[in-house]
Amino acid sequence: MDLTEVCFAGAARQAELLRSGELTSRELVTECLRRVHAHDRELNAFRVVFDDRALAEADAADARRARGEDAPLLGVPIAVKEDLAIAGLPTTRGTDAVVRVAEADSEVVRLLRAAGAVVLGRTRMPELGLWPYTESSWAGVTRNPWSREHSPGGSSGGSAAAVAAGFVGGAIGTDGAGSIRIPAASTGLFGLKPQRGRVSLLPDEQVWTGLVAAGPITRHVADWALIADQIKDANGAARPPRSSFTAATTADAGRLRIAVSLRPWGPGIPLSQEVRDVVLDTASLLGDLGHDVVRLDPEMNDIAGSTGFAARYLHCADIGRSAVDRPTRLDRRTQQIAALGRRLPAGLVRKVVEQGDRVGAHANRIFSGFDLLLTPVLTRPPLRVGEWSRWSTVRALLAAARMTTFLPLWNIAGNPAASVPAGYTRDGLPLAVQLVGRPHDECTILSVAGQLERARPWADRRPPAFA
Repeated sequence: MDLTEVCFAGAARQAELLRSGELTSRELVTECLRRVHAHDRELNAFRVVFDDRALAEADAADARRARGEDAPLLGVPIAVKEDLAIAGLPTTRGTDAVVRVAEADSEVVRLLRAAGAVVLGRTRMPELGLWPYTESSWAGVTRNPWSREHSPGGSSGGSAAAVAAGFVGGAIGTDGAGSIRIPAASTGLFGLKPQRGRVSLLPDEQVWTGLVAAGPITRHVADWALIADQIKDANGAARPPRSSFTAATTADAGRLRIAVSLRPWGPGIPLSQEVRDVVLDTASLLGDLGHDVVRLDPEMNDIAGSTGFAARYLHCADIGRSAVDRPTRLDRRTQQIAALGRRLPAGLVRKVVEQGDRVGAHANRIFSGFDLLLTPVLTRPPLRVGEWSRWSTVRALLAAARMTTFLPLWNIAGNPAASVPAGYTRDGLPLAVQLVGRPHDECTILSVAGQLERARPWADRRPPAFA
């Protein structure tokens, strides 16, 4: 058996191979660790790798299977972002400023372990999750497996890089303004930000004033569904899905009405021609698959919504700074953003958070006549490493807002929204489209994303240096 093929097979196929006895978890985890140690010095996807513990967990998984036991992810290696608590370690959130250790695993990590997963390591993120790239002065640069000169995005950049390079079959990210969708789009992966409340964030009650959701980043739609089925919160705020996520990936979606929008969330934001082309090409493919696809560029409360989001973002940066143990260790840019947040009047912050429900309700009017919304993920191809490093903090923030303009609205509204691979630039960098679903309706997104994957498989193409 070619272990490289297995490493790129994705979590669902790896689970099948382990269950059939064609492969042991010890063999799989050993090969994943070998790949990490061979390549991650140049990628910098992981903050820490749990070599000894991962091998011990693999051996325990093999012993359980030998006794006739089973579990959905038994023996499958998974990586988790460093903002998810792991007992006995600081929850670092991309900083060198946290020293307190967590007393217990986060609920996501607990559920992964309960499903039999082997937690291979923790993946890198930018400080406090503030940027759509993964770089810091103290941790260095996390690079894109498709091009070392480009970023895998952020803030779940390490998670995406680890999956794209074939280090793990899936990884967990978090998304407060696109931080699952941005790196998935930048690395040719599938990343669905689930409905708010679908996945528990405990020990945190909520993160970023309710903007953040946690979920997988994977090679295949089926991988996402398998992992998400294990970590979804049966008692959470989200309404139960109409089926398992795994069943939804192959379910007949029927003839859907799908709106296509190329209208950025704010005036004067350019859209690259390559991005425009892949959205329109995907719209054409969806039509060929039997759906009614309509071009519609609705006004989404652009000025009030985007201004309110900016205030929430700055406020959350200040909250994040206040929560670390040694704030003087934070990067200068992080401190500058937090300082802007501290200047916001408390009444203004309350107002923009309360306004979120109205912004979300306004945005969701589109689903009175449509089942899905198709948009770009990013307005341009992936960032180059250090592209904004010499810019002022404010200029970089404005550039980030322009690049990610199609994403934060759905964090405010809470809707599920996915990044779906959709092609490549002339230089071979991944491009993607966004599918946004009705509130609580990940299943329709998964059904249509599954159709797109079957019609236009993306996972067969791998970053050449890692294949």
